[in-house]
Amino acid sequence: MLADSNEIEQTLTFLRSAERLKTILRSGWTSKGQRESVAEHTWRLCLMALVFAERYPDVDFAKLIRICIIHDLGEALRGDVPAPAQTTRGDKSREERAGLVELVASLPPRVRQEIVDLWDEYEAAASQEAKLAKALDKLETIMQHNQGQNPADFDYQFNLEYGKQFTEADPFLAAVRARLDRDTAERVNPSDRASTA
Repeated sequence: MLADSNEIEQTLTFLRSAERLKTILRSGWTSKGQRESVAEHTWRLCLMALVFAERYPDVDFAKLIRICIIHDLGEALRGDVPAPAQTTRGDKSREERAGLVELVASLPPRVRQEIVDLWDEYEAAASQEAKLAKALDKLETIMQHNQGQNPADFDYQFNLEYGKQFTEADPFLAAVRARLDRDTAERVNPSDRASTA
């Protein structure tokens, strides 16, 4: 199918704007001590979906990957809000969706609608693909926090409860979570451990 030049231009406009995800920084740090970008997080989330896919034969893998790719796309315009700060920053979901809608505005209508629909599905955890993407998103975040060279005051304690509602019902995800929680517990500041004992 040949695309007209207008459609090509609209798509390139979107892709140029989406490039911002390469420079939007998250609260975690890489193993080399650099702040992690949203694009880097999204890449490993997709990799996790790939390597765990065989455990979920009933999941539409192509749909899962599409959801993973777009799940933080709205952050290209609004930035990332770390999970501990989400309760004090208002409605993260509404802000992120507004950013997404603005970002995809130049796309042809059918593509624009597919991306927004996938994002809404993810946000509502409305399908098995969306639920798995949400769980893997939380696990990837925790893994990066455990692997990164984070500042001395980094709040590892928060991760011990972060996103559990998405990982606890599935036995495999719960096992992965338990393993990551052991890594997290090793990194919790001893004074934090004492205050929660």
